[in-house]
Amino acid sequence: MTKTGTARAMTTHFTDLARRAAEDGRVSSDELLALRRQGWGDGVIHRDEAEALFQLNNALDDRSEEWCDFFVEAIGEFVLNGTPPRLQCNEEEASWLIAQVDHDGVVESFVELEALVRILERAENTPQRLKDYALRQVEREVLSGVGPTRCGGSLAATHITTAECRIVRRVIFASGGHGPAAVSRFDAEALFRLKDATLAEENAAEWDDLFLDGVSNYLKGFTLQNAQVSHGRKVELEAFIADNKANVGRFFGRMVKEAPNVANSMGVVFGKKNASPDYTSLEVAGNAFTDEEQKWLDAMIDADGEVDDLESRLIARIAADS
Repeated sequence: MTKTGTARAMTTHFTDLARRAAEDGRVSSDELLALRRQGWGDGVIHRDEAEALFQLNNALDDRSEEWCDFFVEAIGEFVLNGTPPRLQCNEEEASWLIAQVDHDGVVESFVELEALVRILERAENTPQRLKDYALRQVEREVLSGVGPTRCGGSLAATHITTAECRIVRRVIFASGGHGPAAVSRFDAEALFRLKDATLAEENAAEWDDLFLDGVSNYLKGFTLQNAQVSHGRKVELEAFIADNKANVGRFFGRMVKEAPNVANSMGVVFGKKNASPDYTSLEVAGNAFTDEEQKWLDAMIDADGEVDDLESRLIARIAADS
């Protein structure tokens, strides 16, 4: 049997396993082991297999911790590594993921939300559409979701819980999100919406710090313009490396043999090494509170016609830092 035929047969077996597991609304340990072995039998999660997992997850009455781990891992593997380059999500994959999660207009279970957030955390970059969608889903679940979360704690529709603070923090700092390792304007505006919607509630103690730290990070921090590589650019870079690997190897091999000082030769051939970013200057520029940022903050504070306690504390922090 050809390699393609073998992969197709394994996918068919996998989907059959998933369909049988869905019949009683639960996945036993033996069924999960069989799915794991079959799914990674050829080292790749295929689209048919990923769709079968979503269908199975939708049919489950009980989702064990082991199932959640497997689902999040497998869906992330398909989206980020199903096609090259690795750790990148293209527009087609983003559209597929959104359609699977949003098939009935809601996030079917918390494990789907966990899969979204984990993909953002693992990815080098994701399409803008997926970033916006994931942030909206997290915001909606924080405001209206109920039930246990994957990593302890629970969602509550009446206030912001500790578990919800944890997942909001994860998504706004995700490497594949709007601002990798930094809070973007999109994220900061989501924090304001969450604050306004839950102002009168008994939120978790962590919420105040999350709001103040997050918005301050946006206003006073800095991000590198090239912090994320686009999917198209990553494809170009990997193609260039693949096409030139042999030639580059021979070039450096000859240099080592013939050049008396490799470091000096590098300077002669390539010129001076590009200077590293001046992080001190970037930090100073980031700390500067610009007129545009002032207008944005004024608009966010004025949106509900009053200055609440968290906004007062935010103003005081910005003033102190300035």
